[in-house]
Amino acid sequence: MRVAPPIAAAGLLAVTLLTPTAAGAASGGTTHACSASVDVDAFSDALDKTTFDGVYVGNLSALAVDRGGRIAALSDRSSLFSLDARTLRPVGVVALADESGAALDSEGLVVDRDGTRLVTSEVEPSIRRYSRAGKILGRLPVPDALRVAPAGRATTNLTFEGLTLEPGGRTLVASMEGALSGDDADLVRFQTWRRQAYGRDFRLSAQYGYRVDSGLGVSDITATPDGRLLVLERGFTAGVGNTIRLYLADPRHATDVSRTEHLTAGPGVRLIGKSLLADLGDCPSLGATAKQPQPNPLLDNIEGITITGRARGGGLRLLLVSDDNQGSQQITRLYSLTVRLPRG
Repeated sequence: MRVAPPIAAAGLLAVTLLTPTAAGAASGGTTHACSASVDVDAFSDALDKTTFDGVYVGNLSALAVDRGGRIAALSDRSSLFSLDARTLRPVGVVALADESGAALDSEGLVVDRDGTRLVTSEVEPSIRRYSRAGKILGRLPVPDALRVAPAGRATTNLTFEGLTLEPGGRTLVASMEGALSGDDADLVRFQTWRRQAYGRDFRLSAQYGYRVDSGLGVSDITATPDGRLLVLERGFTAGVGNTIRLYLADPRHATDVSRTEHLTAGPGVRLIGKSLLADLGDCPSLGATAKQPQPNPLLDNIEGITITGRARGGGLRLLLVSDDNQGSQQITRLYSLTVRLPRG
């Protein structure tokens, strides 16, 4: 993970999202604080229900800082968009598919240091490497237990939802959205891979347990510059709306549970530690409107998160995106946040 390019992009993103024509901006004197650690700077609905080169711009599930001052935005309908960092408008789109040409349920994204893309699919699940043009270049190994039943113990649509590369580029982390059968219902697994020397190949490495809040699942993760993780937990209740919480998690002292068949909380298992940074329902709405009931009209089905650089004062600038599921009652919305991390 290189820090300099994201920092360069971050200033552009902040200016773009705070442009009144593209974003909801707070009126004078209105606080932007969601909590003591997190501010929501702005939001933008400019991409909602739009198309680019005949492709629907929506269903966005993951974001990553790309080369050349661009943002890669992954659709779970097998499209990978390139967004201009200044305007956050699409400037390119690439179709993705599996080895047989079939569509993916693509949820997690990493732009590797050589510019290739690592993309998860919830179907098997899988992680494939693609060229910038969308050609498959390889596939990472996946533990049998994490495969969808009956091949493994995972549940369809509750597999690899998040993906991130830790600083230094040596360790890749994928987060399961939901628990495996036989594990405690609130414990999900984070799988890691270690890069071999300085090549592209990753090999299976440690696996950790993470406790989600009741009724929530992990929708995405992103590594901080010091090796911790920002974790988005998400839930939905019909007639009420979304719950979106941002946690800081630290896997560095967690127990490797790759050989643990049934993951339960108890002696001998140290889970990934986590601390709440903000419940995004507590953010000011900034004048946002919702198309369905929400506890805060700013909220929607937020699925993607990436760090775009550093803010003044040492905080991190984040860009988040919601997945509209190509439905009339949901919104493709981009969010600009600033987070101040406690020392680890």
